[in-house]
Amino acid sequence: MNPNPVLGVFFHWLGGLASASFYVPYRGVKRWAWETYWLVGGFFSWIIAPCVLAFVMTRNAVQVLHDTPGSALFWTYTFGVLWGLGGLTFGLTMRYLGMSLGMAVALGYTAAFGTLMPPIFRGVFRSEVLGTGSGRVILLGVMVCLLGIVVAGAAGMSKEKEMSAEQKRAVIKEFDLKRGLLVATFSGIMSSCFAYGLAAGDPIKALSVKYGTSPIWQGLPALIVVLLGGFTTNFIWCVILNLRNRTGYQYFSSEIRAGARDPDSQRRMETVTDAPAEEMAVAAMNEGNQTAGPRAPMLANYLLSALAGTTWYFQFFFYTMGETQMGHFKFSSWTLHMASIIIFSTLWGIALKEWNGAGTRTRLLVALSLVVLVGSTMIVGYGNFLAIAPSH
Repeated sequence: MNPNPVLGVFFHWLGGLASASFYVPYRGVKRWAWETYWLVGGFFSWIIAPCVLAFVMTRNAVQVLHDTPGSALFWTYTFGVLWGLGGLTFGLTMRYLGMSLGMAVALGYTAAFGTLMPPIFRGVFRSEVLGTGSGRVILLGVMVCLLGIVVAGAAGMSKEKEMSAEQKRAVIKEFDLKRGLLVATFSGIMSSCFAYGLAAGDPIKALSVKYGTSPIWQGLPALIVVLLGGFTTNFIWCVILNLRNRTGYQYFSSEIRAGARDPDSQRRMETVTDAPAEEMAVAAMNEGNQTAGPRAPMLANYLLSALAGTTWYFQFFFYTMGETQMGHFKFSSWTLHMASIIIFSTLWGIALKEWNGAGTRTRLLVALSLVVLVGSTMIVGYGNFLAIAPSH
């Protein structure tokens, strides 16, 4: 199969749209704590959807995983666990730096490390990235993506400056720049481990193709292993919160028990690599847990959480498809993924009127961030096209 970077960019845009949209169904969840609906959705995100799609779309998925070398399985799974740690510490980044600055710093680290470390680790960064015209164009696209993230963060900070002192204190009660930067660094680097996990899963992809799977679906069995690692981390943390906040009963009973919810737990953010617009996420968590009513609508909550979790999975379903189209420089897929998430998150924020009332400067920064990020995806796509053009 000949790579097609234009199609690859399109697939990554679809993945970004899925990532930016997955939290919308959670807005309808009523009377459940964050840890409850996050874990229910997570079963579909990290276990059910990956297994079902891999078994349906690929050949001999069980045999592929059985024949994969143990070292490849270990590192693919381990990087998934580390990615989960990045997501769990992302909420602390928001707490110490505020949403806009925290989001920009953490996403910047994630984009940079997730894109550049794989070729550095393989020892080909100098020869294949810096040493080729196409590689340098892709590197320029990565830098433009980072610039777009900075502009997006500036838009958020501009919006925060327009808030009253009382509103600022409500948003950033524990502002601590030094601690926040340390946590953001840890969170961003750990979150980029998803890209490392997919790279470590290359032997799984090769075996999948060997067993007759179309190259475009080769990444699906590897996703099973990476997401199992992420499930492990999130499962442990959600169960801890269920026990601490006495919310475990919510999986089985529609009854609302007094004193069961910890309001602070409702403000925890989702993982950095799949975060929708930050204000939208907070609104979803607040709306989903403060709706009046004597009982939780169990069937609706389960269905909405399942829809959200399945939508979340499709970001990486399309990611693996896009990666197959990027040719020799498939590491650039991570930049395309990150840029696409922010693009569609911002568009969701505009559609949901999050930026209503913002000043002219803030609106211009939002528009500029969209232009820069869309431009970064085009530059990266063009760099990949240059890499394959001589063969046509």
